[in-house]
Amino acid sequence: MAAPRTLLVTGAPGAGRTTVAAATATAAARAGGAVLVLTADREASRRLLPGPGRHPVTGQGGRDGNDGDGDGPATTSAVTGLPVPYPVDGVDGLYAAVVDSGASFRAEALNLQGRIGGLLALLGAAPLDPEELTELPGADTMALLRALRETHPEHATAPGPAEPAWDLVVVDLPPVREAVRLLALPGQLRRYLGRLLPADRQAARALRPVLAQLAGVPMPAEWAYEAADRADRELAGVQAVIEDPGTAAAVVLEPGPDAERTLRTARAGLSLYGHRLAAVLANRVLPTGSADPFLTALFGQQQVHLKALAEQCAADGVPLRELPHLGREPRPGDDLAVPPEAVLAGERTAEPWTVADLIGTEGHLLWTLPLPGATREGLDLVRRGDELVVDAAGFRRILPLPSALRRCTVSGAALRDEELRVRFTPDPGLWPR
Repeated sequence: MAAPRTLLVTGAPGAGRTTVAAATATAAARAGGAVLVLTADREASRRLLPGPGRHPVTGQGGRDGNDGDGDGPATTSAVTGLPVPYPVDGVDGLYAAVVDSGASFRAEALNLQGRIGGLLALLGAAPLDPEELTELPGADTMALLRALRETHPEHATAPGPAEPAWDLVVVDLPPVREAVRLLALPGQLRRYLGRLLPADRQAARALRPVLAQLAGVPMPAEWAYEAADRADRELAGVQAVIEDPGTAAAVVLEPGPDAERTLRTARAGLSLYGHRLAAVLANRVLPTGSADPFLTALFGQQQVHLKALAEQCAADGVPLRELPHLGREPRPGDDLAVPPEAVLAGERTAEPWTVADLIGTEGHLLWTLPLPGATREGLDLVRRGDELVVDAAGFRRILPLPSALRRCTVSGAALRDEELRVRFTPDPGLWPR
């Protein structure tokens, strides 16, 4: 079974991200196939993605986590805390899933408590009741990532009835900065786990008593290794979905003074982590030909900002699509029918970072990292062992160096033509003659 394509929709706060996500999903479903909209915006989903007054197609019953009015279908599994997809009224093939971060946190916390119940009993700790559990900061991010993983059957880990085989999953993400950090989180957490409980230590579990005596310090217990293994597998599943060739991002903006800066931030952040920007959607564009001088002036200002957005898009070869300002609450299926091909053309390729061998002509190797939208302000890099730490636009990524560059020293770097070019000079003590 082919993996579904995934469209990650982010943008500026208040620019209409959820509306555009719903519109794109509606158009895709009407073009044929099964489409899922994944969102954490409960209020917007009621308005834009209304469901029928019956149980969702998964067949999971119960009213825990329903839409709050007691009449709609259950939208959250009482067992796993995951959103339960429901069919959207009036659009065949379109489903919606609403993430409940509180339910997801409680389900995960109770699951962890069950796995380490023996340890808690040994310590004399009383288990927590579900009613005592209140979600912690960051629970919304983890809940959305967990739900995203479960939309791809090859990476799903939660038990439960099989959901429809999605052709497209449209994810309603937070604004740009939060979205970029959310997408980077699985890889960062896996790196932390690898440093705290590296694979070579896990392989030596049988030697823990001996190692503890030799080192004079206690070694991690078996449950710690098992928890780390489980967390790494689950995070790897999310990371695989995010980095899948069929995953792309779209940025929603309302043309105005802040839109250009937001787009630069999105371009720099997404490119730093290797994500593909598929389209930029300019929402609430004013119509031409108004007799009102005030609207005419606003239209002129908006066109200036649109031109600046178009220049950034042209630099990346990314389409800019304009969506009209309707002067009322939009109906995504009728008013903002975004053709799916407008945001899903092409596929993500391999990492676009290349190493050029210029030793014969200039005496160094050149590592080129495309960073569209990045500026010298806030750009920094540090060599740390076999890694390069890159800061750009308020984001940080730690990149493992290719094998050839590990035997070199950093001799310079420059940002030119929206590319970070890092020069590496061979270390005579390590470079083969």
